Amino acid sequence: MPRGSLQGTFVLTLWDLLKPAVARVVEIARPPAPKKAEPASRNGVLVAPARRKPVRGADRPAKLGMQEKYDAVVALMLKKYDVRVRKWRSSSSGIAWTIKYRDGRIVRLLESPKPKGPMSMAIFLHEIGHHAIGLGAFKPRCLEEYHAWMFSIRAMEEHGLNITDSVRTRMHRSLRYAVRKARRRGLRDLPPELAPYVEAPSARTSA
Repeated sequence: MPRGSLQGTFVLTLWDLLKPAVARVVEIARPPAPKKAEPASRNGVLVAPARRKPVRGADRPAKLGMQEKYDAVVALMLKKYDVRVRKWRSSSSGIAWTIKYRDGRIVRLLESPKPKGPMSMAIFLHEIGHHAIGLGAFKPRCLEEYHAWMFSIRAMEEHGLNITDSVRTRMHRSLRYAVRKARRRGLRDLPPELAPYVEAPSARTSA
């Protein structure tokens, strides 16, 4: 038999011997196919997998950080001026008053919306301002309102809180109402501090 013919026969026979072993190595090296997740069961009844609740914007850490700052200012002001919150209002209004006992004790109280943003914080600080300057310390009443609002704005500035145009508009309208109320009750000499609040707020203030 010719030499070339013999060599060809030998190579073919060797490959035939190695082919099953190579195929086995390839099969072992190939990772197993992932198994499909089977639905959970409870008492033999299939239960759909629980979905993860998406995180809402209000629950993000950045928002919680701002709320913590508001809470810190609230705690500081209540302690500094010895004021108690009777209740947090759901409306954007507030009131401050005192209770005097026969033994000389004075309890300072307020109601306001709980500070969660610039507006509610401004209203809360306005009521704190009444206690800080002293209820009845300024006459007429509209002048006390002015100083309470000035206290609120200064406190927000000192603590690095955002004073929005809406807050300034609210202050202007509140003082304008106080001036008009005082005039209806017979006020003749308007304190100069309140002169800017005789007219309605400008377009810039109410923006």
